Amino acid sequence: MIRVENVYKSYKRGGLFSLERKPVLKGVSFQSPAGECLAIVGESGSGKSTLGRFLIGIEKPDRGTVLLEGFDVFNRKTRKGAVSAVFQDYKSSINPFFTVEKAIMEPLGKDGSRQRVEELLREVGLPSSYRQKYSHELSGGEVQRVCIARAMASHPRFLLLDEAVSSLDVTVQLQILNLLKRLKERRGMGYVFITHDIQAAAYICDRIIFFRDGRIEETAETGQLKNVRSDYARKLLGVLSGTAEAAAGLEQA
Repeated sequence: MIRVENVYKSYKRGGLFSLERKPVLKGVSFQSPAGECLAIVGESGSGKSTLGRFLIGIEKPDRGTVLLEGFDVFNRKTRKGAVSAVFQDYKSSINPFFTVEKAIMEPLGKDGSRQRVEELLREVGLPSSYRQKYSHELSGGEVQRVCIARAMASHPRFLLLDEAVSSLDVTVQLQILNLLKRLKERRGMGYVFITHDIQAAAYICDRIIFFRDGRIEETAETGQLKNVRSDYARKLLGVLSGTAEAAAGLEQA
């Protein structure tokens, strides 16, 4: 389980000697049980990616706690092997001088092997011959599959997906979302899916947090999206948008 409790964060604003700070997260609290796919949806600048960095322990809040199975995620021992991430910019996610095999073996260290790399490639729908390819030889969707394979290498309990499909064209987005669905079912992983794309969130996630200006505006089950109450959530959904319509729209694209 992931538990976020009363998290605050602000950043310095202005010149070198300025004391002014801009609040980015303002008392955020939620929890996500093991195996859940939880979406955090909001407009650009809402603070959702900052929150994502806290969830994987690469940045600390000013106040509040982030716990994984009851332990502080900022403790390296807590998150080692338990937390992985896939980001939006797949072009910079892999060292261009690394082969696919070397990129996937990077988090494995001494436990890496050619057989393990081939197993991971098969899981994400790529042939074993891709081991010796470089990222510039692959399409965007193929590179993102490699990034997913690398993220799964340590058998994480949950995977952070920060705008992981937003840079891909719609057809490839659907392929990656279907892949993520299959992997979740097969491995029992939990996902935190950070996105501005409500259709993608509705297609893959169990619950959606609507995030606005550093706060949680509303939380809804994806099967109950037509019942959201806040004006902000309705704005993101569209007045008549519901889970079935959002998923259908994605499948038809």
